[in-house]
Amino acid sequence: MECTDLYINGRWVPGAGGARFDVINPADERVLASVASAEIADADAALDAAEAAMKDWAARTPRDRSEVLRKAWELMTARQEAFARLITRENGKARADAMGEAGYAAEFFRWFAEEAVRADGLITRAPASGARIVVQHKPVGLAVLVTPWNYPAAMGTRKIAPALAAGCGVIIKPASETPLTMLALMPLLEEAGVPPGLVNVLPTTGSGALVDHMLHDPRVRVISFTGSTGVGRKLLKSAADQVLKPAMELGGNAPLIVFEDADMETAVAGAMLAKMRNLGEACTAANRIYVHAEVAEAFTAQLTERMAALKVGNGLEADIDVGPLVNAATRDKVAAFVEDAMARGAELRLGGKVPEGPGFFYPPTVLTNVAPDADCVHDEIFGPVAAIQTFTDQDEVIARANDTEYGLVAYVFTEDFRRGMQVCERLDYGMVGLNRGLVSDPAAPFGGVKQSGLGREGGHEGMLEFMETQYISASW
Repeated sequence: MECTDLYINGRWVPGAGGARFDVINPADERVLASVASAEIADADAALDAAEAAMKDWAARTPRDRSEVLRKAWELMTARQEAFARLITRENGKARADAMGEAGYAAEFFRWFAEEAVRADGLITRAPASGARIVVQHKPVGLAVLVTPWNYPAAMGTRKIAPALAAGCGVIIKPASETPLTMLALMPLLEEAGVPPGLVNVLPTTGSGALVDHMLHDPRVRVISFTGSTGVGRKLLKSAADQVLKPAMELGGNAPLIVFEDADMETAVAGAMLAKMRNLGEACTAANRIYVHAEVAEAFTAQLTERMAALKVGNGLEADIDVGPLVNAATRDKVAAFVEDAMARGAELRLGGKVPEGPGFFYPPTVLTNVAPDADCVHDEIFGPVAAIQTFTDQDEVIARANDTEYGLVAYVFTEDFRRGMQVCERLDYGMVGLNRGLVSDPAAPFGGVKQSGLGREGGHEGMLEFMETQYISASW
């Protein structure tokens, strides 16, 4: 039976006001479940619970916390298939993508189980005074976690795991499109040994008011958000009132650059992964594809062939490569991007037409000769559309790649490693994939620069987002 109520203090509750909302299956537009919608009183109850639970949790040894997280990884790995099915039902992504996400989500528990015992400090001696400098890291306090719909499992575990490793209590607000996966995780965390109240889940249709209320509670010390830059700016303004520690993973506009000396098979495979992973509904998706004019036709032909071979349908079916987009608004926005690009002179090589019937489907689409002023060049497509442009000069393409307010991830393909590293260093992005179409890894610091965010998730840095550095000056 699916968990559809609020999860507060280790119990399932219907919510203070009794309001509920429907979760829709994007493949057939049918109602999957009715979920409780949290209100302000529920947020207060969750904060009370997290505050009480954190006192004991923060006092536990790092090894104790580590063992609980390790157990969570074991349990989630054993139930990967069930989580993948639920992800597909509420998000729409194909089974292979959903299985990949479920495994990726579980891996954050294992990684931060290992990091929990490595919050290393420092003891040194001040050169001038001779006093000892003692530096240690302490849990920062309660954390509010706000996650998006595109990765309903992984974006939650990427925040929950480091927060628990650091010793913090959390309240998580999942996206209203996809709350079921995060709710389903709670019985697993109970079984792993997470104490009641330490993790609370508040689905809601009133996200703005609920989150703003929590950010003005003095017990909250961190806001960790993954989502659009526009919403991130609003949360930063709210966080400023209490001077909260922000961890912001915001929008992207990723360039993918294919130089004339690139290995074509590697470049096409990398582009397929960077563009079509999660159906393009990812901030890391290749949004602008720049291909050197000498190899543009060969690259486009091979990419189009690979895209055309993808099978579209209900993601629960084993042979489906491309499921539906998450909702009608997302599908319509993708369609509008394609129409705008074609109106500005782009050539349609594949796809480009919304299919008939139920479900929020959009076919794999390839556009060439995309104009620099096309809407899709300046905004996230968030769909299965490869927008290809050409270039001839290295300095020029680097300038075009950097010409955006975003700076999350970029991709570079070249067989000249020296040139590849030089180009990577000149790109204004927090992450770069060099001859790789995938950069996400629990062991790596994920995050961007400019309008793409603040802070990092994953790696050693991910746990430090939930810790404060304390310095003690001592003499002995």
